[in-house]
Amino acid sequence: QGLHFIQPGRFVLPGDMAGAPALQFFPWPDVDTWGESKLAQADKHTNAGMLRERFNYYCEKVVKGFYKNHFLRFDRQIVLVDCLQPLNSGLQAFNDMRLALTQLMQSFHYGQRTLFRRLFSPVIDKLLFAATKADHVTIDQHANMVSLLQQLIQDAWQNAAFEGISMDCLGLASVQATTSGIIDVNGEKIPALRGNRLSDGAPLTVYPGEVPARLPGQAFWDKQGFQFEAFRPQVMDVDKPLPHIRLDAALEFLIGDKLR
Repeated sequence: QGLHFIQPGRFVLPGDMAGAPALQFFPWPDVDTWGESKLAQADKHTNAGMLRERFNYYCEKVVKGFYKNHFLRFDRQIVLVDCLQPLNSGLQAFNDMRLALTQLMQSFHYGQRTLFRRLFSPVIDKLLFAATKADHVTIDQHANMVSLLQQLIQDAWQNAAFEGISMDCLGLASVQATTSGIIDVNGEKIPALRGNRLSDGAPLTVYPGEVPARLPGQAFWDKQGFQFEAFRPQVMDVDKPLPHIRLDAALEFLIGDKLR
């Protein structure tokens, strides 16, 4: 359905916690009637108390453990954002992606009250936002795709919590699955993509449509002028490097200074 904000994350991808009691909890249905104080005092052997204990364990051990184990020693971050799938899936999916991105940036917000700040002193000095699947839109739409991403992260970009951190935003394809060209449609030259459809390998030459440069209004969703296709990677000789779009620029921004 193109949805992104699916919580708690380990319920969807449990990994080594599959079947663990720590993942067997749910919101108490009558929480408003009970009140916060009564729930906090509920005996751990009651249903409400058991759910509270498991939720607290999940927050302390799983969520905070994730931050500590994976981000404690990082000083560079890249945030990958797929702007195209929600555009193809509709307004609900797009708004859900916006919500997920907002919540994500609050998690990595470096303000005094945030989880990130409370767990450890932040050492991030470079942050890159990348709009992925740049090879799935024509070259003339790359600037729009980056502009749309900048609109989505505007609050995080401007927030004083990021002061002093070097940031950038670009369109990226780590493996370029299409080639760009120009086709003639009724005497009009238009940009197009050529590649092989992911589902069946059928060759395609398409113009996916215009990516909105700003957060799309109702008119965009009414006409649904964007058609995203998923492409297979190109067949390459084993002795040739994989084609990409701006992967070198991303690496230069993130770690170029460390390699000089």
